[in-house]
Amino acid sequence: MAGLTRRHILVGGAAAAGLVVAWQLIPRSHSDPLAIGKDERGFGAYLKIAKDGSVIVAVPQCEMGQGVTTIIPQIIAQELDADWRSVAVEAAPVSPIYANHVLAREWAGILWPDEIDDVFADDNLIAARYSDDARFMLTAGSTALANYEQPAREAGAAARALLCQAAAARWNIPWEACQTENGFVVHEDKRLRFAELLEEAKSFDVPGPVPVRGGIEGDSAPINASAQLPFPRLDLPGKVDGSINFAGDIRLPDMVYASVRQGPVGNSRLKSINRREADTVTGLLEIVEHERWVATVASNWWAANQALSKLNAVFETRGGLGADSGIENALNAAFDSDDGKRLHVSGDIGPAFARGTSHSARYSIAPAPHATLETSAATARYIDGQLELWLATQSPEMARQSVAGALGLKAADVILYPMMAGGSFDRRLENEIAVQAALLARYMARPVQLVWSRGEEMIHDPVRPPVRAKMAAVTDSAGRINAMSVKIAAPATAQEFAGRLFGHQKPHEALRTASGKYDYAAVSGAVPPYNITNFALDHYPANVGIPTGRYRANADGYSCFFTESFIDELARRAGREPLSYRMQMLSGQARLARCLSGVAVLAGWDGGLDNSGQGIACHSMKVAGRTAHIAIVAAARQGARGIEVERLTAMVDIGRVINRDIALQQIEGGMIFGLASAMGCATGYQGGLTTARRLRDLNLPVLSTTPDIQVELVDSSEDPIDPGEIGVPATAPAIANALFSASGVRLRSLPLIPDGL
Repeated sequence: MAGLTRRHILVGGAAAAGLVVAWQLIPRSHSDPLAIGKDERGFGAYLKIAKDGSVIVAVPQCEMGQGVTTIIPQIIAQELDADWRSVAVEAAPVSPIYANHVLAREWAGILWPDEIDDVFADDNLIAARYSDDARFMLTAGSTALANYEQPAREAGAAARALLCQAAAARWNIPWEACQTENGFVVHEDKRLRFAELLEEAKSFDVPGPVPVRGGIEGDSAPINASAQLPFPRLDLPGKVDGSINFAGDIRLPDMVYASVRQGPVGNSRLKSINRREADTVTGLLEIVEHERWVATVASNWWAANQALSKLNAVFETRGGLGADSGIENALNAAFDSDDGKRLHVSGDIGPAFARGTSHSARYSIAPAPHATLETSAATARYIDGQLELWLATQSPEMARQSVAGALGLKAADVILYPMMAGGSFDRRLENEIAVQAALLARYMARPVQLVWSRGEEMIHDPVRPPVRAKMAAVTDSAGRINAMSVKIAAPATAQEFAGRLFGHQKPHEALRTASGKYDYAAVSGAVPPYNITNFALDHYPANVGIPTGRYRANADGYSCFFTESFIDELARRAGREPLSYRMQMLSGQARLARCLSGVAVLAGWDGGLDNSGQGIACHSMKVAGRTAHIAIVAAARQGARGIEVERLTAMVDIGRVINRDIALQQIEGGMIFGLASAMGCATGYQGGLTTARRLRDLNLPVLSTTPDIQVELVDSSEDPIDPGEIGVPATAPAIANALFSASGVRLRSLPLIPDGL
């Protein structure tokens, strides 16, 4: 579904504001979407209880390692007081009931025009209406807790109330006198299993308001304490023993396997192939030509991929081919133009800079692939005008819409079975493989499983954008910052991504559409948390000629590198200790200050003295309308094998902790992701192709090069924040600052050590 436009909201002949008002007031009603088995009873859209006592939770988000298939069931189980050993999970079907209202509000700038957004003072209302209509079940932006915690708690509380009413009727007591405990309704010495009460429970009504126990309105039973209780990940056993199926594990009767080759990034079309050598591969069944790709279909994937390599496919690309020189020229040209737009300002930097700049520096970010362990995979079956699709996707309805459009079907005729993803980092927001698999399944008239090779995945990955930054500051005699200017040259990645996902544009079309647009998302996190009276942030849009996309931590992942490295430079120039230099600028930022002071104690911060090899960095990241905070101390130096990071220590404030183990896993994983950015997870481009084609080309951390990591969580009663991204931003600058402390050399690019050095 495309972004919201006036056309989408036409109702009658009202004026512009009236059109939107009329659209938002159209009554909506949605039936419960869960399929209920004969031995199950439904309790709303999120919960079923079976006669064997199983508590089955529907999870409307893609599990890609972040633990959402444990977190949402845990919240429901806590409210219901179910036995954790009896809790099971199933993927929620695509339905407006599960729409991600929070993310729709976050992405308002790319979903609908400003003039429509401006009609409403209550933006949340129009976002909710739009996301319902669009079945906006996207997994992105760390919005799972912000959007789904409340309905999950209400689902568990409603089921508890119904079961207690059923038990109370048997015992002839007020239902409020009953409690639940480990899968039982109890009162004094009486106990009844949930399963025994299913038939009676459906005859009662949920009391209003829903009696939610804890964690939402600061009641007397805060859920934070239960974060210390053991709620083991529900997906872990199946991932360890291999029993969990991913899209590439699906096996269907009469299924065949496919591999695909696409041209260089850009407006590429298939020109020719050589079938003769490919036909010699045993197991090859068919060669399928599309205007933009060619696929081989075989009895096994190895044969399909071998045949593909023998096709010697030739593509013709119209327009420029992505190359390092073109990327660099585009970023420099953006700075040289007058096209910069001031996206944030406080005070007035003009008078201060009129007297001269105290210090300036330039920083650069290389394109980086997502490097997921699982490459793109999809399994499709087309029968009698209906398409079944097994796919790991963060945008299920957009996948259905894309497939339906390609096959000339209605979206209702595309049945999606959501799968877990073997890593994503936002790569699975895009669904190009779903369309390819669907077209192949229709062509072959039998089920087809399509898996991209690692090389194909690397070449056609919409990478973290290449970025350049100009940092400048004016300081007084004591080194205090009087004014600061940040200029960032970067593509309008969010606009480009929206064109692909919501406008169903091809990558080169989305590049053209986004060219020259300003993008607040491209500079996210670039406003420092410090009290700087005069500050300005400018975005210079750059058309770099390669597809770019969303990435773990997005712009915060590079904007924090700019800021925290530059702040460290200013502290050193002023002869100030880097921690105290930051602390003096944090009045009104108690949560971040607590993280900084706490991590200094944890890490044994020595002031980052010359040759100490310690560096410090911090960041405040806005996540779904909430703010997470982190401070990191790194111990690193340049060794015989390149960068050697010995230790990373972090103090993190993510509000009220739901599951401590998962929070620690995600923050540590984010820090390793940031470590990879520092060590070499990047690619160049030549002739429209990436220079990195394998994971081994990326210098990713391995067990022997991964440092000791210590993470402490701040006790907090603030709203909880998904922990999956906050570990990324401050890691690379902390390492860069540590390397400066150790060697006196300031590294201003990511990766910190350029390829070949």
